[in-house]
This record gives sequence, C-alpha cells and structure tokens, in this order.
Amino acid sequence: MTENLKKKTNKSVVKNIRTLRHQRGWSQEDVANRLGISIPAFSKIETGVTDINLSRLEQIANIYEVNVVNLLSLDAESAEPQVSNLSIAQKKIVDREAEIANLQRKVILLYEELRNRTVEAV
Repeated sequence: MTENLKKKTNKSVVKNIRTLRHQRGWSQEDVANRLGISIPAFSKIETGVTDINLSRLEQIANIYEVNVVNLLSLDAESAEPQVSNLSIAQKKIVDREAEIANLQRKVILLYEELRNRTVEAV
C-alpha cells in the first residue's frame, strides 16, 4: 500500500468513526467506556494520532453495529443510514424532560422544607 493511499484510508477510517459516533449522539467517553479504554486513548484513535489495529477496528465496528469494511470505506454514509436530526432532537428533548422533572422534585422538596421551618418558627 502506498503511503498516500494509507494516509487517505486512515483519514477515512477516523472520519467514519467520528461520524458514526456523532450520528448516535455518543460522547467520546461513551465509546471509550464501551471499548474499555481511556477517553484520551479513544480521542487519539478518533483523531488519527494512534494507528488502529485490526482487533480494535473490529471492536469499534461491533460497538457501532457495522462491518469493518464499512469503517474502511471511503464513504461513511454507506456504513450507516444518516440518523435524522429529528431523532437526535427527540433524544435531547427526552433528556431535558427528565432533567426538568428532577429539578421540579427538588423545588418541591425545598418548598416543603422552607414551609416546615416557617411552621417551627411560629
């Protein structure tokens, strides 16, 4: 393999890995945890600083539920259908709704605590 082709393939692989991670709405920490490696180690893989061996490439493909060939392909679109912006937005809404519900519970607890202090003071 010529050096130029190797560089082009490596760029393609790291781009595909990053694209698939973004499509799923995962952080680097999410993927690193699934791989059982540190966040900086995964960051080096995703930025192309660290060369990926076949074993690691297979692990990454399994996490994303794609073929190794898809990760190696020059077009990430063939590896995974584009996740619509709508589904990403829906996930964010669900996350925010859970956060709001949690904050509402905290407000209620604080209100009750304040009310109890007022009653005790009288």
